[in-house]
Amino acid sequence: MGTLRNVLTDMNLLHLLQSGAGNLAAYLAAHVLLCLVPAFFIAGALSALVPKESITRFLGRHAPKYVSYPAAAAAGSVLAVCSCTIVPLFAGIHRKGAGIGPAITFLFFAPAGNILALSYTGIAIGPDIAFARLALSLTFGIGIGMIMALIFSRSDEAHDQADDVAFAGHGRMNPAALMLLAALAALLLAGTLKLDWLDRAWASLAIPRAGSDGLQVWLDLAVPADPARGKERLSLQGTVLILLLGAIGFSAWMGLDRRGVADNPWTRIHLGLVFVTLLVAATRWTPGPSALVVELPGRLAAVSLLLATAAWLGLRKLDGHERQEWLWESWRFVKQIFPLLLVGVFVVGVLRELIRPEWIQALAGTNTVIANMAGVLFGVFMYFPTLVEVPIANMFLDLGMHRGPLLAYLMADPELSLQSILMITVVLGRIRTWTYVGWVAVFSTLAGLIYGSWVDGASVLAIGLLLAAFLGVLSGALWLIARWNGRNPVPLTPR
Repeated sequence: MGTLRNVLTDMNLLHLLQSGAGNLAAYLAAHVLLCLVPAFFIAGALSALVPKESITRFLGRHAPKYVSYPAAAAAGSVLAVCSCTIVPLFAGIHRKGAGIGPAITFLFFAPAGNILALSYTGIAIGPDIAFARLALSLTFGIGIGMIMALIFSRSDEAHDQADDVAFAGHGRMNPAALMLLAALAALLLAGTLKLDWLDRAWASLAIPRAGSDGLQVWLDLAVPADPARGKERLSLQGTVLILLLGAIGFSAWMGLDRRGVADNPWTRIHLGLVFVTLLVAATRWTPGPSALVVELPGRLAAVSLLLATAAWLGLRKLDGHERQEWLWESWRFVKQIFPLLLVGVFVVGVLRELIRPEWIQALAGTNTVIANMAGVLFGVFMYFPTLVEVPIANMFLDLGMHRGPLLAYLMADPELSLQSILMITVVLGRIRTWTYVGWVAVFSTLAGLIYGSWVDGASVLAIGLLLAAFLGVLSGALWLIARWNGRNPVPLTPR
């Protein structure tokens, strides 16, 4: 196995920077718009328009556990989103009063256990690993949420008390706000679901543009693609979308950066650019020698209808204050989270160049603790967006990865990407974030060991005894933590 020094010798700094910039450009062009943009608007609406009681009734720290944790998992199961997209939604419900336990369950389960990811896993790799992914993601997602709620019960209560002050005086939820949230959630699903009628091109336009294929050739040279390693192509359409995304950011900075002054020309320009960008993202472009062919799939009709619905509700059914608060809260989440996303995606692009495929077989070819930990680390540093991790998992199998570490990778990749860790730190702080990261790593490694042992022929009884012993030790440790919290109360003051 080659050493990291040899890898660095083979590459120069310019190549690594090109890899990071290419990964960032391809990510923004291919994934960020139809999932992240609606997610930020949903997070802003949750924070600005939803009364705290509407969240705490089902997800609050005082809600019955048999209600809050299944509700968090059920909400996550229908969202075909990656670890980056789920963070704004997690931030929105946590800020508005969801207990840390149910919020963590939602954060963990949605990327790994949503219906689309499980279906694709079953078709591409096998129903056995899809079922293991579902059962272990659900069990461990609820378990990690409960552990976090117990460890940080006092800070969670302080957070809850702070929210009581911050959101005091909110009355019943405006029905228009509920309809707006539904429209935005439908917009997110319409942009991410892989359904035939959404993907099928119902019409196309040929725009005379000589040389558009030449521009694509130049982009392929500037940002080389490598599908086998998950490095995506930067398309001509993606380049246009990146330029539009930059214009969206600039207009938001000019129009939304000061709270309470959202109704201005720059804000209207910003919203217009958001509409145009999402509509462009819903089409498909094919450059040719004499024309640029633009396909109009069913997704474009769905996105257009839902955008029009959201715009009508925002303009006609929300008053000026509600509208301004919604837009400002959405922009606040973008400023907090999006820069760290960019940094994380860039760094992952650099690190991916340093990881050699032959290392996978050497590190994760057997079902050992080290091999499963390697699977978790691959999930952190070789992050791929939702569904892309499945064909990459097939590549790992072809390279010799054992199915146990493969499951550890599929558990960790949607949860522990470098950029999601950076973004979660903004929401939870460093201590709680790294505690969460540690538990996800432990449980993902355990999931791989359990499934890998079954694949290798271990008896269900032996696996059950091993799991029971682990849970016994864990329960004892958590009981000691609970006693410590009970004996050492601290004054609850808002943060």
